[in-house]
Amino acid sequence: MNTTILAFILTTIAGLSTIIGTFIIFVRTNNKNKIIASSLAFASAVMIAISITDLIPESVKLLSYNYNAFSTCFLCFLFVVLGILLSMIIDYYLPSNKENGLYRVGMLAMLAIIFHNIPEGIATFVATSSDVDLGLSLTIAIALHNIPEGIAISIPIYYATKSKLLAFKYTLISALSEPFGAVITYLFLQDFITNNIMGYLFSIIAGIMIQIAFCELLKTAKGYNVNKSVKLFFLIGLLFSVCYVTLF
Repeated sequence: MNTTILAFILTTIAGLSTIIGTFIIFVRTNNKNKIIASSLAFASAVMIAISITDLIPESVKLLSYNYNAFSTCFLCFLFVVLGILLSMIIDYYLPSNKENGLYRVGMLAMLAIIFHNIPEGIATFVATSSDVDLGLSLTIAIALHNIPEGIAISIPIYYATKSKLLAFKYTLISALSEPFGAVITYLFLQDFITNNIMGYLFSIIAGIMIQIAFCELLKTAKGYNVNKSVKLFFLIGLLFSVCYVTLF
């Protein structure tokens, strides 16, 4: 099979794995608050852990090819802060009230994950084009951590709107952003992607995801007053992430 075609296929598989996270909306429950809080706590833990143990170290690694240790750490920190500020600006201008609070959390999660998935799509496409085995490993790793990201979108959207179709649609949009990253790389960016650019992007995305995980997902989860479930599923999310990092 042509390597370019395989790169597109693997990137699409990695992205569409996000949709697996929507399966939880079909689980019947008598305690809506508990499933919302538990799901958001789990997703927030995964997003925080991936940012700290995956995105930031990858950013440092990429930037270190062209900068000394101090400059690398400073630039990584600077762009993480930039990501946090960017997320806060989006948060500020997105309408908020009691009626649409949960819906707003889902929309913020979707935006964060789109920002996250596009560079992942770029990385998967470039990696597969140069080394198929590396592309396969990267696809499996991304697919695993995309599932909780699907939960972060679908659960708040579904329980805010009572529409499974809408929850699926918004999750699908975020999923398709990964192959979109591959497409724009193939058409426009292949000759311009550098270690520095990818390093900056990963730091910015880490900042965005950390801000949304702490200030939206986890904050919303704690608001449902099921603290034991929130703590338990936050811990499960961290353990899931540790296993993911250990394996990949």
